[in-house]
This record gives sequence, structure tokens and C-alpha cells, in this order.
Amino acid sequence: MKKTFTAFIEYDDESKLYVGIIPNVVGAHTQAETLDELQRNLQEVLELCLEENPEIANEPLHFIGTQQVEIAL
Repeated sequence: MKKTFTAFIEYDDESKLYVGIIPNVVGAHTQAETLDELQRNLQEVLELCLEENPEIANEPLHFIGTQQVEIAL
């Protein structure tokens, strides 16, 4: 059985790393120097999280979208 999870990806200028998080899976976050490496790292961390919490695989997922929030600093 396959299931698709959505990851949010940002680039950190300070560390020069891509940062990925799967928001509905606790502990599913990682970083890497390339997007390909980030993809592999996300797959690995997701598999580890699902080993620890297999019930996550059966929870319904409803990705809605993203929003950017702007504030004055």
C-alpha cells in the first residue's frame, strides 16, 4: 500500500540548507544540501516515524494549501 504525504520545503540562507517538514507527522522534519538529498531524507524520516506510530498511516489527510502571512517588523 502506498500513501502520499505533503512536505513543506524552505531554503535557509544562513545554513545554505533545504529544510523539509511533514506537518501532520510529529518528528517528520529534516534538512539537506540538495533537493534530491532532502527527498531521500524525508522518505527515511517518514518511514521511521511510521514505524514508531503506525496509526498515522491510517489517518485521513486533507491537504488544503499554504498561506503566507506578512507582518511588520
